[in-house]
Amino acid sequence: MSTLMGRVPLSVQGFTLHAVFALPQPLRRVLAGPPVNRDGLELALDAQLLLRMMALTGSDLTPGDPAEARANLEVASTLLPTGGLSGVRGRDLDIPSDDGPIPARLFEPVNLPAGSPLLVYFHGGGWVIGSIDSHDGICRYLARNAQVRVLSVGYRLAPEHRFPAAADDAITAFRFAARNAEALGADPSAIAVGGDSAGGNLATSVCLQALEKGPRPVFQLLFYPATDATTRRRSRDVFADGFFLTDDDMTWFLDHYCPDVAQRHDPRLSVLLAEDLRGLPPAYVATAGFDPLRDEGNAFADRLREAGVPVVKRQHDDLIHGFVSFLTIGTRFREAVAEAAGALRTGLALRSRANVVDIFRPTA
Repeated sequence: MSTLMGRVPLSVQGFTLHAVFALPQPLRRVLAGPPVNRDGLELALDAQLLLRMMALTGSDLTPGDPAEARANLEVASTLLPTGGLSGVRGRDLDIPSDDGPIPARLFEPVNLPAGSPLLVYFHGGGWVIGSIDSHDGICRYLARNAQVRVLSVGYRLAPEHRFPAAADDAITAFRFAARNAEALGADPSAIAVGGDSAGGNLATSVCLQALEKGPRPVFQLLFYPATDATTRRRSRDVFADGFFLTDDDMTWFLDHYCPDVAQRHDPRLSVLLAEDLRGLPPAYVATAGFDPLRDEGNAFADRLREAGVPVVKRQHDDLIHGFVSFLTIGTRFREAVAEAAGALRTGLALRSRANVVDIFRPTA
């Protein structure tokens, strides 16, 4: 953060950010500038204003050193407090694995009875950055608004732990949740997986691996998932720069996570290359219009539909990559996440033992 704004104390930066978003719409438009249109789409004012504020800090998602990038993201996440996401308890635990304990955090809505559905969530960050803490807000929001327990998984990060370390941790965490569902207060018949960006990739990886050896998730909640590390699609060029996640960022992340180009064809990383997607669980796939990852996320939703998997493909035309991390500012980001929470709640309720009715039982 080399700019003047970047040298302002964090408390002041946070106050300024929220104060700007509280301004009347005409003033926010003046600060954001003229509407941004690209590829036949118009960027949401909230997204445009956030990008303008980011530019003032001079922050960079991938500054060159993974440790610096991780620290920057953790600092940035403190500017978006979760104070408005009350009513959810969080407790830390460790998931045992052959490679050492995997840190996790279980989020439980207050007064949610035992036997609730459970979402196993994997944070985004290109398999290199991000953490349970940086994604505390989205997990609390989904827990409260979908009325589910959420197990957030702190999988190993690259380049210290390259592919398939994160994918291995993801399937280990899901199997732990399935084996210990009742101890976690959850319904073993209603366990979903979800994640954003690289976390969405890990969620789909779990679903693929579970086809060979159960148990299987019953639902996928995917926010702008990375689904193909081998092909450069049109959206990566159209939105290469200026919309939070950049083309250079994507290259940086992949080069750290899977530098061996031949390995990038592995379906655990490039799910779109899997020969057969039949048997995967129903999915809600949310993409953003102004996102380099847009086209591969949409392509995955199309492949699911072609394979006969029930899927909702929802492209938020006016949003940017990372919108689940911005839900505590403005309104547009929260609207998108609220829709996903509703889809999750419905999808899991249909599988929950508490809501299953014997359709052959005579009604009164």
